[in-house]
Amino acid sequence: MTGRVTERYNPRVEEPRWQKAWDEAKTFVVRNDDQREPYYVLEMFPYPSGRIHMGHVRNYTMGDVLARYMRAKGRNVLHPMGWDAFGLPAENAAMQNKVHPKSWTYANIEAMRKQLKSIGLGIDWTREFATCDVEYYSQQQKLFIDMLREGLVTRRKSKVNWDPVDMTVLANEQVVDGRGWRSGAIVEQRELNQWAFKVSEFAEELLEALDTLDQWPEKVRTMQRNWIGKSEGLRLLFELSAPYKDFTSIEVFTTRPDTIFGASFIAISADHPLAKALSDQPAVAAFIAETHRQGTATETIDKAEKLGVFTGLHVNHPVKPGATLPVYVANFVLMDYGTGAIFGCPAHDQRDLDFARRYGLPVIPVVLPEGADPEEFEVEAEAYTGPGRAYHSEFLDGLDVDAAKKKIAEYFAQRSVDNRPQGVVETNYRLRDWGVSRQRYWGCPIPVIHCENCGTVPVPDKDLPVVLPEDVTFDRPGNPLDHHPTWKHVACPKCAGPAMRETDTMDTFVDSSWYFARFTAPHADTPTIPGVANNWLPVDQYIGGVEHAILHLLYSRFFTRAMKKSGHLNIDEPFKGLFTQGMVVHETYKDQAGEWLSPADILISGGDNRTAVHAKTGAAVEIGSIEKMSKSKKNVVDPDEIVRTYGADTARWFMLSDSPPERDVQWTEAGIEGASRFLQRVWKLVGDAAELLAQPAGEPDMSDAETAAIRRLAHRTVANVGTDLEGLRFNRAVAQIYELANGLTKFTATTVAASTPGRVGALDEGVSRLIQLVAPMMPHLAETCWAALGKSGLVVDAPWPAVDPALLMDSSVVIPVQVNGKRRGEITVPKGSANDLVEKEALSLEAVARMLEGKSPKKVVIVPDRIVNVVV
Repeated sequence: MTGRVTERYNPRVEEPRWQKAWDEAKTFVVRNDDQREPYYVLEMFPYPSGRIHMGHVRNYTMGDVLARYMRAKGRNVLHPMGWDAFGLPAENAAMQNKVHPKSWTYANIEAMRKQLKSIGLGIDWTREFATCDVEYYSQQQKLFIDMLREGLVTRRKSKVNWDPVDMTVLANEQVVDGRGWRSGAIVEQRELNQWAFKVSEFAEELLEALDTLDQWPEKVRTMQRNWIGKSEGLRLLFELSAPYKDFTSIEVFTTRPDTIFGASFIAISADHPLAKALSDQPAVAAFIAETHRQGTATETIDKAEKLGVFTGLHVNHPVKPGATLPVYVANFVLMDYGTGAIFGCPAHDQRDLDFARRYGLPVIPVVLPEGADPEEFEVEAEAYTGPGRAYHSEFLDGLDVDAAKKKIAEYFAQRSVDNRPQGVVETNYRLRDWGVSRQRYWGCPIPVIHCENCGTVPVPDKDLPVVLPEDVTFDRPGNPLDHHPTWKHVACPKCAGPAMRETDTMDTFVDSSWYFARFTAPHADTPTIPGVANNWLPVDQYIGGVEHAILHLLYSRFFTRAMKKSGHLNIDEPFKGLFTQGMVVHETYKDQAGEWLSPADILISGGDNRTAVHAKTGAAVEIGSIEKMSKSKKNVVDPDEIVRTYGADTARWFMLSDSPPERDVQWTEAGIEGASRFLQRVWKLVGDAAELLAQPAGEPDMSDAETAAIRRLAHRTVANVGTDLEGLRFNRAVAQIYELANGLTKFTATTVAASTPGRVGALDEGVSRLIQLVAPMMPHLAETCWAALGKSGLVVDAPWPAVDPALLMDSSVVIPVQVNGKRRGEITVPKGSANDLVEKEALSLEAVARMLEGKSPKKVVIVPDRIVNVVV
């Protein structure tokens, strides 16, 4: 560049210009045969709702910065994008707007792709796919059949949440207060034939492997451990005091057999065989029906009031001869965990205590906390679940919890009920198989055929894919595939007789459980090309919300193992590194009628005492709490409007700079304006430097203090920013860049005042490095600055700047100074300074001179570069 830049940087012009340049150069297109070391960065792909939000901007900017940085470091970087495109919202839109789910979905994808491209993401768009593409879900059908052949898929009757109005199975999360989230109908529990993946067979492996995921947040690993829910316990038989029909005993599973002396009731699930046998009692039947209406979600059950109905039955107390325990059907006991029956020890389990208080059952403490008085210890509103020693427990008294568990297990192992050992030690898992059948149209068809003669038959490979019919209607409840006049009718592949297609489609979690593998070869005619997939995987850095910490990540971990077993991969874990970013939050606003208002409708004034009014009416507005951006509370900011007003780079910079990426970021007008000012500062700095760089440049003169200082700052900043970007500490990297920009601004003024070839050379080095550091975060600005300085090529293709280790070493050292052993100050001197210089500087300190009172010290003890002690 030969002339001074005077105009302001204009993102409206520059950003489309550089996006076009990257596209034409195919900058981000990745080859699988590239010999450079691979690096795979992936953000959780979006659902095509039609609009991106600021949370998307933050999430995808983080991944983009890392991808651009790793590319500059010489890695072959895979950074793809796709669409999690099947699901119920498309069917809702079809019913509400009389539009086909396919049309609605692809129109939304088109709009969102345009938005994402506008923020300058370095994506390999040649690998883009949507999970509703036939090319994608045909391979998913192949995976399903391969997994079926390997015994990883089963079909069996299981309990589901059934919406009788929409006539579909609902996920637990879609049952709200016992009603269907869309229809509002009271949900029923039904037993239906369901396809399921055998996730539970991998429970121990999935649990143990969490210890190897040392680049995952500990909170996520803890959540997965809890979801898998391994528990060591005892299967224990309780003999019925009097047989009932064919039942002579009840088998429970307990993790606290040490509390058996405190038992006061037995509770069985509403789905327990004994409960079904008792349902000829009107009260029991009514209670079972009411329990079924609460849904199957564990969280719902945990939060529900603990209720039960007495069955009229009793069991013999196993350690108190002559005593009995009442048997209840209870709403908090699940049939699919343990045996579907528990014994209640209210003193030491909160659910049991809540239940006992409601029904007036005994509360008998049998674990005494250390140091507690056995005569005075009582359990009131809160159960005691901590450590202690057994008491009120006869032969267990005095034993700690673990020892008591072991002894009572040995005791029951020597006794029998119904000719079986009364107690058997067992390991249980909370994790259940994954039911994937959904009675919906807009999903991946399950590729099986039902024949009366041959049973269930997988669709032969030659007949794949099973493609969704497009001529469906949504004018009646239930699954449109069931209503279709011809699609489900097919000849049996085995006997050629009349048969029926499976009309259930797969849970959309299946679509997102292997997409990361498909990106490695998105157009292959097999689910993966194993050699290619194994080269890229596992994903080096996966980025997404913590709300997916359990199901999506757990199912992806299962799928990776299933794909290994079926020959599509040779890895165990899908994601090497995991980062969960915080949300984007904003103030909320309400008018005097209590209606939510959007930030665009508000004018705010004042400093510490801020007030708000409606922009059009001038009416007072209440400034409310800071919450996650949501349409319902209207505290959203439109990314398109931000890009139009400030540019994509400014939005990216603000998202990276305002707070640590794992925490929520508060969107403020002041924050985005501050980011915009910094962008213009960088542009002005480049303009000022460009005028100087038209002069002859020479080797930087390290004897010049200002030159040495700016070079050390530049090299130190490159090293620190690189370390921070690799650690996803974006806000710290931003702080380092601010410091370098400030230093270069001062050095530019120094060079203007006294220009030398060495200073011009140092300025060129420093400004060039600043642009390269900015490039992953504000890529469009960086390209414009790079071109303005007359640099060759695109900055995106420039290698990450090298660092001179010698310039990272501090040239000075801070040495504390003591007088008679007490610290009085410190001095800064060149590292390795001679003792006479150090002594001179120490004695010149005001605090030291004042204590000497003009006299010479008795002695000065110097530990080089460490400490000075003046003896007076």
